Amino acid sequence: MRLMMYLLAVALLIISSALTTHALVEDDGLILYFSFDEAQGNTVKDGTGGGNDGVITGAEIVSDEVVHGKGSLLCDDGNDGVTVESFDALEKYTDNSYLFWLNFAALNSGAWNQIIAKKAPGSDRSPGIWTCNRVSLHIHYRFNPGNAGSLCVGPEGEGDEFAAGDWHHIAGIKEGNQFKFYIDGEVVDEQTVPAAHAQGEEKLYIGKTGYASALFYIDELFIYDRALSGGEVIDVMEGLLTPVEPQDKLTTTWGHLKTGRD
Repeated sequence: MRLMMYLLAVALLIISSALTTHALVEDDGLILYFSFDEAQGNTVKDGTGGGNDGVITGAEIVSDEVVHGKGSLLCDDGNDGVTVESFDALEKYTDNSYLFWLNFAALNSGAWNQIIAKKAPGSDRSPGIWTCNRVSLHIHYRFNPGNAGSLCVGPEGEGDEFAAGDWHHIAGIKEGNQFKFYIDGEVVDEQTVPAAHAQGEEKLYIGKTGYASALFYIDELFIYDRALSGGEVIDVMEGLLTPVEPQDKLTTTWGHLKTGRD
């Protein structure tokens, strides 16, 4: 009996260890990941295991609009949002990549409405991502100093409009003083930005900042402290770093960006 109990305890320990190991997403330069599959109270867990969890205010995890996994974050009021406290890697990057799925829940208010902002002392553009100050839907993606970057971009580039109710994959890739804006895996805009943009200790915001939140669903947010290649952008878009739950549901496995794309 004691032997059986011992063997059962060992088996449970192995399973627990496997679950813990596979519950993290790891990739070179990945500093923050939110699947938005679930919340624990008002907290969304950092999927990298770094402990940089997000605090939800007003926004909610929903299951009716999802790209990968079982949930997404809905900001359907101007006061909705998620905040992430400052941490070392977030304060120091220059090259960076922000990738996420976005679905606008409604047309814009006609004001600047926030999607994401990494603030720094004296700046809310490290980067700052808004909808443009018009009723039609565009994305404004900027860095300080100089407020440089993409002006009002849609799926086909500058001046094009998003439609409410459609999912699109968004990727902003900054390398040195070059910024590439990808939508659905294609570069739709390129801009010169400050190589040494504003940085330092401040929070990351999804949704409301000093600006009201745009109205949107967001899924699968990846933040890197390096510039991803075009092939890596497509890999992330295609879900190669998102969780795969097998039929037996005993373990969770994860893809990795190792397809050899440039």
